Amino acid sequence: MSHNNQKKIAVINDFSGFGRCSIAVALPILSVMKVQCCPLPTSIFSNHTGFPSYFFEDYTSRMVPYMQEWKKLDLHFNGICSGFLGSKEQIEIVKKFFKEFKTEETQIIVDPVMGDYGKPYPTYTEEMCGEMKKLVEFADILTPNVTEACVLTDTPYKEKWKIEEIQEMAEKIHKMGPKKIAITGIVQGGFIANFCYEEGQQPKVLRTHKEGTQRSGTGDIFAAVIAADAVNQVPFSESVKKASRFIKKCIECSMQLEIPVTDGVCFEEVLHTLR
Repeated sequence: MSHNNQKKIAVINDFSGFGRCSIAVALPILSVMKVQCCPLPTSIFSNHTGFPSYFFEDYTSRMVPYMQEWKKLDLHFNGICSGFLGSKEQIEIVKKFFKEFKTEETQIIVDPVMGDYGKPYPTYTEEMCGEMKKLVEFADILTPNVTEACVLTDTPYKEKWKIEEIQEMAEKIHKMGPKKIAITGIVQGGFIANFCYEEGQQPKVLRTHKEGTQRSGTGDIFAAVIAADAVNQVPFSESVKKASRFIKKCIECSMQLEIPVTDGVCFEEVLHTLR
């Protein structure tokens, strides 16, 4: 009997017990989209780092033995999705995972979680940013926010962007390797836009009305929907549109239920709408 009769995606990310982000978000979303989620934790958190305090355990030393057991089972993945990586060593392990598990059918989705609001996260030193650029070379699909696109292309960050400038960054990222790029979170007045770039296609700007404040986990939701759709062979621009609309619904519902911003979005309430 084969373990490979159902579509599955390996999700390499941290696990937070509370706060709705990373693996805890990807698992239910991939499942409802009829794809098996196989998590590989990079670290374990009681709750994410946006809270005043949290329990944390680094999982780096356990990642390779964990992978080796999957190799023994001869697991084949239709997709591999990586998220936040906390060290140069973890980036190296993810590169190793890509090399060992990628086949011609495997879609690699990299969410280069490096920063937001114009600043890299404190762990992302110049060396780490350089390592992430090397990881990007493996990606079929890349989902950076504007800050991360700036870091990857050495572009100075600013608040207001012309679409031509966003396109220029997307083209630079495309030259690094990814065939499909969604640059997310472009503020345009009362709208949030995503720039959808696909090799051989006319770029598209997909806009939705801005709702409330930004919440943790929305990038993880976006990457999970894109990953599931990629292995289900949904056209890329359609997938970006679907992910954006779903996140908007999640935010609206969270505001109605008065969910604290730290607690992410209550996607559970609208998960049944995602197919």
